[in-house]
Amino acid sequence: MRPRLMAILAALVLLFLTGAGTASAAVVGAAPATGHHPAALTAAGDQSLKGTLRGPDGKPVSGVKITAEQKGQTVGSATSNAEGQWQIPLPGPGEFNLKLDVSTLPKGVQTRDKGGEVLEAVVVAPQQQRTVIFPLISTSQPQQAKPGAAPQSTSGPGQTGDQNQSGATAEGGEGVSLSRVLQLVVEGLKLGAIIAITAVGLSLIFGTTRLINFAHGELVTIGAVVAFWISTDPGNVPLVLAGVAALVVGGLLAGGLDLGLWRPMRRRGTGLIQMFIISIGLSLFLRYLILVLFSGRREKYAQYALQPAMQLGPITITPRDLIVTLASFAILVLVAVLLQRTRMGKAARAVADNKDLAEASGIDVDRVILSIWIIGGGLAALGGVFYGVTQGAVYWDMGFNLLLLMFAGVILGGLGSAYGAMVGSIIVGLVSQLSNLWFPPSLQNAWALLVLIIVLLVRPQGILGRAERAG
Repeated sequence: MRPRLMAILAALVLLFLTGAGTASAAVVGAAPATGHHPAALTAAGDQSLKGTLRGPDGKPVSGVKITAEQKGQTVGSATSNAEGQWQIPLPGPGEFNLKLDVSTLPKGVQTRDKGGEVLEAVVVAPQQQRTVIFPLISTSQPQQAKPGAAPQSTSGPGQTGDQNQSGATAEGGEGVSLSRVLQLVVEGLKLGAIIAITAVGLSLIFGTTRLINFAHGELVTIGAVVAFWISTDPGNVPLVLAGVAALVVGGLLAGGLDLGLWRPMRRRGTGLIQMFIISIGLSLFLRYLILVLFSGRREKYAQYALQPAMQLGPITITPRDLIVTLASFAILVLVAVLLQRTRMGKAARAVADNKDLAEASGIDVDRVILSIWIIGGGLAALGGVFYGVTQGAVYWDMGFNLLLLMFAGVILGGLGSAYGAMVGSIIVGLVSQLSNLWFPPSLQNAWALLVLIIVLLVRPQGILGRAERAG
């Protein structure tokens, strides 16, 4: 009965997540805007286009008007403030054209590219705060021929990192080309690797304890928030060191939860259903505690916020996103080596296979489970930092928004299999991004879940899961 019970629990998780996410979006979206201040807009969770204008000397450029259009109609406009910042709230997700009014530019300043005052087919996903760059130069410098795309950065679910407009997805799948496919493959690998880092801990915890930890998403948020606090005033610690600190905090918090909450419950023989419900309550408690302490604003890491994109053949990517992607895959390799080559990894696999037999063989099961919680919590926190860096936003429920994709990756790869979580998460990331070739970005997560359903119909135990007898 255990496999059947786990399948039912997994289905309940996905249904709860989907329903809660929809309800949350409806409530947040209904909140009235309090003005055009960037913090107010991002706190509302609405879609928007934003950016910061800087002149050739690197100083902010104020008083410049920017207009957003959709299907030939103006949907919003904004004027850059004293800090060069501007933000246009949008009526919903979709494809927009941006126009910078060159007549409002200061004397001696022009766009770097000929025709660069117009950016076309800028795609904004649901609840996405997309950052757009208008490069400016002195009129004494010659303008460049407008490339096929203008550098931009995105910050929202499934749309990550600075990229050229060639990397932006056209709604309805217009303009499919090899370069666009390759660009989306890179975006999918980047998103999938980040999901994999966070999902590995979730899978390891389930494998050793059979607990579906609904509060795992909050560990992701805590990691991103801790790194933000440490890397900003007054500390201004380098983001790399802040990420390491977030990893340590996430691991210690997860270990503390195991020692103070989950281990006593296991010793009392608390049922899995009861523990699952408790994890939901813990998730809600931690999420709203973060909201109280961090507030509902969307913040961003000051370091590496805006970077010029690199052109690697047909692919456009920022140095920041490239490093995050490579580091994510390197961490996944280290986790695989840890599981295969170390005594702790072998003990963890033994506990996951048969806890009673492992305990009878002399393995300290409680110590192994505690180690798994610490590793899983640390990976979740580090994944939160990576997610916040590539998204360009840190906010109070970011881990909850990623939790659906984490569960999809874990279930697709096989419940309890760390390698399955890695493979499943990367597939989820690729499918969600490549679906933008033909469908609107607002549906990208739906297609990833559709693939999950199809695979489970053919192979119920998941890609790398093992079939077990029921009864």
